[in-house]
This record gives sequence, structure tokens and C-alpha cells, in this order.
Amino acid sequence: MSKKKKKQPETHKDLEGFDIKINEFGEIVSSYSIDKLNSFLNENVDDKKLKDTEEDSKKQ
Repeated sequence: MSKKKKKQPETHKDLEGFDIKINEFGEIVSSYSIDKLNSFLNENVDDKKLKDTEEDSKKQ
């Protein structure tokens, strides 16, 4: 039987080389620092909870 090759998922160009795993102790091990990941997410992902508070503040 032939083995299936794992395809690398498509990633954003800023996250090329990003790899994340969980080790035998249950710890998350990543190839990027948490600060770098958080800054990427802050720039590229809208926070639903913050969106609701911004709309409420505009109404007042």
C-alpha cells in the first residue's frame, strides 16, 4: 500500500513557515512567538466582541 502524503495547508504569505504542534506534555510548541501571532491576528481578524462595543459607543 502506498502512503498518503500530507499536503501543507494554504497559509497567508506573512505566516509562511508557521508550524504549531502539541508536545507529549500538552504544551503548544510553535515556530513563531506568541507576540508575533497576536500582532498578525490583531491586524487581520475582526474581533466580534469589540465590534459590538464600538457600535454601542457610536449610538450614544
